[in-house]
Amino acid sequence: MNRLLDIEFHKFRNSKSSKVLTIIYLVIVVALMFVGLYEIEIKGTKASLSDLGIFDFPFIWHLSTYLISFLKFLIAIVIVSLVANEYSNRTLKQNLIDGLSKKELILSKFYFILIFTTMLTALVFLVCLLLGLIYSSITEPNLIFINIEFIAAFFISHIAFFAMCLFAGVLVKRSAFALGIIGIWGIFELVIFGISSYLDLKFGWSVWDLLRDVLPLNSISNLVVEPFSKVSIVKTGIETLSQSEFEKDYGVRWINVIVCAIWTALFTYWSYILLKRRDL
Repeated sequence: MNRLLDIEFHKFRNSKSSKVLTIIYLVIVVALMFVGLYEIEIKGTKASLSDLGIFDFPFIWHLSTYLISFLKFLIAIVIVSLVANEYSNRTLKQNLIDGLSKKELILSKFYFILIFTTMLTALVFLVCLLLGLIYSSITEPNLIFINIEFIAAFFISHIAFFAMCLFAGVLVKRSAFALGIIGIWGIFELVIFGISSYLDLKFGWSVWDLLRDVLPLNSISNLVVEPFSKVSIVKTGIETLSQSEFEKDYGVRWINVIVCAIWTALFTYWSYILLKRRDL
């Protein structure tokens, strides 16, 4: 495993675009540390975002993991670029000549994704913890780590998404096309959503609840659902709405964890099958 990781991180270090995108990602995440200082005006009174309570424990775990999840597309570019460069630079063929099997080539990519995502998740954990410790009015130790499962959900969702990027990169061999395929698949899922909504309205066929737990991008995004409808802006600032006002489940659902794990395994296996059958 260490040998395979050394190979992948060597390729990463020699890719300027990958390093630039990763640095941009890191800068944005670290910049969240200063967001609490930003002031907004409510009814003529200026208040910082931290005064609104959105950085309080345990809500910070949910809010931060949801917002930072949008940045995963920067790392997606890194993943597909590294895969595409293997074909354009003919390093795949060279690796085979040097003695690596096609299985090891895919495993090296997956190990890279696993370790890279672990480092990103550790960073997000530290940023969330520091944000809460700096800005939160809640400091009781027994309350700080409530909702910590959102960090695990962040990790699982990113692993699944990057495994999808790996598969797309192996499938089309070009980074732009690979990202395009993922975008087209996202549109396809939206079309499926529209059709299922129509069937539900017209005939009472509620199939979307099943599809959202099965389709890859939806199962990935549903691991950390949007947190904003938990709160509402009122005259005095921001207050938490009672859970009884919503039927929405804001927690991490086991069905999405299981489905994302299955998709991760499938995308990695399909990547291997494609590479195995392809003449390099």
